Amino acid sequence: MPIVTRRGFGIGLAASGLLGTTRTTAAPHAELATGAMHNLTFSDPPKPVPPAEFRTLDDQPASFEALKGKLTLVNLWATWCVPCRKEMPSLDRLAEQLGGDKFQVVVLAIDRAGVAKVKAFLDEAGVKHLRGFVDPTTRLGHTLGAIGMPTTLIIDAQGREIARVIGEAEWDTPEAVKLIQALLAEG
Repeated sequence: MPIVTRRGFGIGLAASGLLGTTRTTAAPHAELATGAMHNLTFSDPPKPVPPAEFRTLDDQPASFEALKGKLTLVNLWATWCVPCRKEMPSLDRLAEQLGGDKFQVVVLAIDRAGVAKVKAFLDEAGVKHLRGFVDPTTRLGHTLGAIGMPTTLIIDAQGREIARVIGEAEWDTPEAVKLIQALLAEG
């Protein structure tokens, strides 16, 4: 799984073997991994997201298969995670600004606290535009290779991971919006 990185945290992870090998060739849109998106790493080539089951906030079964068809930003987080709390409003603003027929923002709690605690967290954070899910088993974090919280995956409409950010990011900055718009234009 070669990873194309710009700078920052992803380079050390790639060098350690946790994310694969670092390449110096540029993936599509790698030049957009600047400013608030400096920790973004691109998968080159895109890699399929493994099958996984999790729960909706109504405690119904859900899966990545059901999310296909749109560019999807999946934020893996937990109720105990302070950076996750800080990042959540910017994710909500991004969903409000760009969410629609071609793009969605999903927050997936990797958290044993369960649906009620996750709902309370999102309500307290004032979230209005995000689709929320929960993995109370916490196995999904390992399955997706999340080495910490938050970790955010960008998944194309075919269900392949095309990029990720490890750690918090400001998702409604001009750099983040420009990146998402470029990925949407690519189709």
